[in-house]
Amino acid sequence: MSIGKLYIISAPSGAGKTSLVKQLVADIENLVVSISHTTRPKRPGEKEGEDYFFVSPDDFKALLDRRELLEHASVFDNYYGTAKKTVEDNLKAGRDVILEIDWQGAQQIKKICPDCASIFILPPSTAVLEQRLQNRGQDDPAVIARRMRDAVTEIAHHDEFDYMIVNDDFDHALTELKSIVIANRLTRERQKKNLKTLLTALLTSS
Repeated sequence: MSIGKLYIISAPSGAGKTSLVKQLVADIENLVVSISHTTRPKRPGEKEGEDYFFVSPDDFKALLDRRELLEHASVFDNYYGTAKKTVEDNLKAGRDVILEIDWQGAQQIKKICPDCASIFILPPSTAVLEQRLQNRGQDDPAVIARRMRDAVTEIAHHDEFDYMIVNDDFDHALTELKSIVIANRLTRERQKKNLKTLLTALLTSS
């Protein structure tokens, strides 16, 4: 069994990353999303252990002190972090793992896992991004304005990623995401492990 592949997927708030990732995981086998820990309040409809692990600031600090987080970052005055053991266990089991993290976390992960694949999702325009934020109905105008300002900072780091996808048409963006995962599963290095028995048989046949 080959070791799984680690993927980083980042995007400015409102670009549609979460919806794309949920459908990607539903459509492709052996692909999971690492559930992050966060200190932000739970939003309507979110579920503990499915969307995030919601923890207090003190509990988050304890995770940091015990070095149990693979990466962490402060986003919109709240902390987010990825549990190290969960990611490692999934990768060792041969499952591909997606980290939905911002550019700060991406920089940390790349230092310790340089062979990961990183993907940045762009909105088709600032106008569309703002409209999507408004349509969510989760934030007041002041928060939306701040998210729009922070989106510029987030997008400025696009050139630190291996792939870029524009989420204009959902189905098209999803197809592009799938193509990245499938292509990475077909690399020579990974296929040599997956097809070891077949390759041996083919090379020793008379």
